Amino acid sequence: MSETDVLWTVQDVSDFLRVPVATIYQWRVRHEGPQAMRIGRHLRFDPETVRAWSREQLEVV
Repeated sequence: MSETDVLWTVQDVSDFLRVPVATIYQWRVRHEGPQAMRIGRHLRFDPETVRAWSREQLEVV
């Protein structure tokens, strides 16, 4: 399995974006931030979606 096949956890996204985990959850409540999927009771992120979202944020500023 390649790195792109692995889904990220909230902690992985937090580490990548260098923001607190609580910020990721706040973004979810506000419908902001990168899209996630729920697998059972776990929140998972596609790394490419997170990277694309972060690039979009640079374009907005």
